[in-house]
Amino acid sequence: MTTTTPVLNPRVIALAHYAARALLENVLARHGATFQQSVTLRLAAVAEGPVERDRIVEDLVGALKIDAAEAHSVVDELISAGLLAPHERSQVRITDTGRKLFETTSAETAPITARVYAGIPADDLAVAGRVLSLITERADEELAALSK
Repeated sequence: MTTTTPVLNPRVIALAHYAARALLENVLARHGATFQQSVTLRLAAVAEGPVERDRIVEDLVGALKIDAAEAHSVVDELISAGLLAPHERSQVRITDTGRKLFETTSAETAPITARVYAGIPADDLAVAGRVLSLITERADEELAALSK
């Protein structure tokens, strides 16, 4: 039986996204965290110190295509859980507990990700990265036009 390589299309992208996300969500669930919380924690973890709450919300809206109210809710969940803490007037910072959760889930997903990407030539990954970035850029432009 011969299989043909599929041409990149929305279905292929979606299948890859949801397969990879399911792996991450499996790890997160063991720690009582959600995908949205993980994305939010990452934004705070990679910041060099406290970050404007509105900046995190803006980044979540852009990355996850959720509305600002939902993004604020995720930040509030993390504050309530002690994973983020308010800082000064309009900033938040990751707590030691939040950093530990981020580092633990990152460490647990790293070998899974390595196995998924194993053996894929660097040139193929570069091409895929360029194509997917272009698709994301164009889709974001289309979404912005629809929102006007």
